Amino acid sequence: MEKQTVIQDNELLTEIAVAYYQDEITQEEIAKKFGISRIKVGRLLKRAKEEGIVEINVRYHPVFSTRLEQQMMERFPIKRALIALDHQDEDEQRRQVAALVSNYLASTLKDQTVITVGQGRNVAAIADHPGSMPERQCKFICGIGGTHRPGDSINADHISRRLAKKFGGISETLYAPAYVEEKSQREALMRNGTINETLDRARKADIALVGIGDMNENSYMVKLGWFTPHEIIDANLNQGVIGDVAGYDFFNAQGQHVDTVMNERVIGLSIDELRQIPCVIAIASENTKALAILGALRTGAIDIIATSALNIRTILNMSQ
Repeated sequence: MEKQTVIQDNELLTEIAVAYYQDEITQEEIAKKFGISRIKVGRLLKRAKEEGIVEINVRYHPVFSTRLEQQMMERFPIKRALIALDHQDEDEQRRQVAALVSNYLASTLKDQTVITVGQGRNVAAIADHPGSMPERQCKFICGIGGTHRPGDSINADHISRRLAKKFGGISETLYAPAYVEEKSQREALMRNGTINETLDRARKADIALVGIGDMNENSYMVKLGWFTPHEIIDANLNQGVIGDVAGYDFFNAQGQHVDTVMNERVIGLSIDELRQIPCVIAIASENTKALAILGALRTGAIDIIATSALNIRTILNMSQ
């Protein structure tokens, strides 16, 4: 098909789609207007959806979301469930969930609030959510050490700095690597006064922002070199590990801690330490993470869960 013909074809699809979906003109009236059959109008509208000219989003009524949240609060020891609309595109789904968390923070953060910050794409998306936020004299502190490439943008320190800029607060770096090769190295670093003082302030935070991970051989932890694909599969199949909170504290479907090769090799807050923080917000937008979210909720460390409606429905079904 020639370029000019393609343009004309797309213009026709767009004009018909606008008439039907936006102007609410019937298919029969469109057929008369364009001198084509009603059957062809139906086919063109179908093509407009297939080619992305038309996107149909089913929006949940607030009452429906409230009902899902209430069911979650009845079933798990949480204060809130922030439930985003379902979206097929993973990046857009992450943005939708991040928007809910960002708006929640905007409405709840006060001057002098201290927020512990984790790592990962879902936590980073909160810092990257567009829009102006009310300035608060709050403090963001890294709850886990730094990672080398790949992943600077989803490193806890980079996220913490971006959040501080977003809310007009300040950021504190944890001057330590997130992962060390030997337990003895971790023990030595944990004796360092600077590292210890930062972690102690992170433990005493008012709010924690953490991600929930699932166990798969394409995970971010494999890319970082923390796990080999074989170790991930072994932990999943032979140890029953289904996920992690904050990037390294691993649990099974019952929410029980499971020892892995990561034990005592990460410099950051554990699930036990997160439990002492008054409000732990866990974020997991991907629709592959329902089982991991279920396990995380059963740890008792999560106060607010932020995810998609699909994940919430799946979790409610699995936990019956």
